[in-house]
Amino acid sequence: MDPSEWLLTRAERGNPSTVLDDRHGGDRAWSSGNLVRPLIHGSSYFRALYDAVEAAGPGDQVSFTDWQGDADERLTGEPGSEVVEVLGRADERGVHVRGLVWRSHLDQTGFFATENRHLGEQLQHRGAEVLLDMRVRSGGSHHQKFVVIRYRDDPTRDVAFVGGMDLAHNRRDDADHGGDPQPQTLTEEYGDHPPWHDVQVEIHGPAVYDVETVFRERWEDPTPLARSPIRKAADLLRHDDTSPDGLPDQWPPPPEAGPHTVQLLRTYPDLRHGRDYPFARGGERSVARGYSKAIGRAERIIYVEDQYFWGHGVAEPFESALLSRPELRVMVVIPLVPDIAGLNRVPQYLGRERALVRLMRAAPGRVAAYGLENHAGTPVYVHAKVCVIDDVWASTGSDNFNRRSWTHDSELSAVVLDEDYARDLRLTLAAEHLDRLGEVADRGLHETMSDCLDPAGMYDAYAASADDLERWHRTGRVGERPPGRLRPIPLPRLSRFTRTWAKVPLDIVHDPDGRPGPIAGGSRY
Repeated sequence: MDPSEWLLTRAERGNPSTVLDDRHGGDRAWSSGNLVRPLIHGSSYFRALYDAVEAAGPGDQVSFTDWQGDADERLTGEPGSEVVEVLGRADERGVHVRGLVWRSHLDQTGFFATENRHLGEQLQHRGAEVLLDMRVRSGGSHHQKFVVIRYRDDPTRDVAFVGGMDLAHNRRDDADHGGDPQPQTLTEEYGDHPPWHDVQVEIHGPAVYDVETVFRERWEDPTPLARSPIRKAADLLRHDDTSPDGLPDQWPPPPEAGPHTVQLLRTYPDLRHGRDYPFARGGERSVARGYSKAIGRAERIIYVEDQYFWGHGVAEPFESALLSRPELRVMVVIPLVPDIAGLNRVPQYLGRERALVRLMRAAPGRVAAYGLENHAGTPVYVHAKVCVIDDVWASTGSDNFNRRSWTHDSELSAVVLDEDYARDLRLTLAAEHLDRLGEVADRGLHETMSDCLDPAGMYDAYAASADDLERWHRTGRVGERPPGRLRPIPLPRLSRFTRTWAKVPLDIVHDPDGRPGPIAGGSRY
């Protein structure tokens, strides 16, 4: 398999300002010889992260970015495993800890400026250099969530974690989906301990160098961390660090570790008409370009787990593929209900309608959308950002399927090109949603999931399981609950008046466009 058939070339990335692909040579924009392991659920990721940071010693390096951070979130559940303690102890024993935490919009707007500031300040007080970064478009955010750990004396241990999980409350859930013992309120449907479904990947091999390069490009950006005079004055009063120290020379890439080809895809907006982001003048939209290229090759299945899946722009590449390939099926797993309430929820329903109804009309019987619930009947908040195409191409990252993630906020996704990896990721996720994890432990993944090896079989298995559970709910939950966690997504039915007013907050607030003027609002990325 020629990677250039599925992955973006350097020219197709469309960002001549970056050094990300310099070491790959020629038109290559990917790294071979990696070993990637999916970490499904926060409990798995946080334990792996805890072990990797605890193993770092004097002269080693830990670099991280975060969209939301809670200093007291426990990575293992035990006292002493709090984020601030783990990273603070590392810096105190001689590890060079550096972080870029999104400064966040005000708490009053539903965000978490106080928590993020406390994480940054507490780590600064422990000696780490963790900065609050607000170099974003108006209304935008730094949404990347990754950690890079490099071991000075043993590069075979170097590791990068990339995905959708923040170092924050709610994330440390597991396959039972009882929720994080340290919860953060969502909406009433999700209860006191919101169940949370998420995925991160653990990368070993030369691609670790690439993830570190993403961090270095942002760290070395000379643009001030904040432009607001109010924010600058607050930083002075608090004596917060606002000037990144220089970085030492980057160490060579770690040695090859496995069979996986890895490509990093990113989103950066057009910031100040190309005057900012020296590593992405005019922005980078390789996330959108990478998805579009891979979707264009799909023949059998596109399997998506995502927080949103919104809008016309997202639907277009799927629609084209469905219309041209009669065997192709699209399966989408998203939250049963959005994580906001009241009238704010309506624009999100409009976004769902724009994408899902359009695709279902284009390919009746070949597009399905599901949500998840735990065994208590509480909806599971799907925060994962995973896409598997034809058991060849598999992405995990911070980006969602919407225009905001494809054009407006900073994002990072890791694509793995490997048939065994992509198929097993799809089957492992399906095993959880169909309540077969116990069988997998006893009989193995492929034997347990034999009816889902073929994508059409998995499509039918999801439909049958969701129908059984929906019927049980509809008939008053009489008798034993059927196995499975899948529920059909209730498609919104919005009036013309509702569509008219909801379009404005959807397109401006929820799903803005961060492309340069000449292509903004169109279908080009």
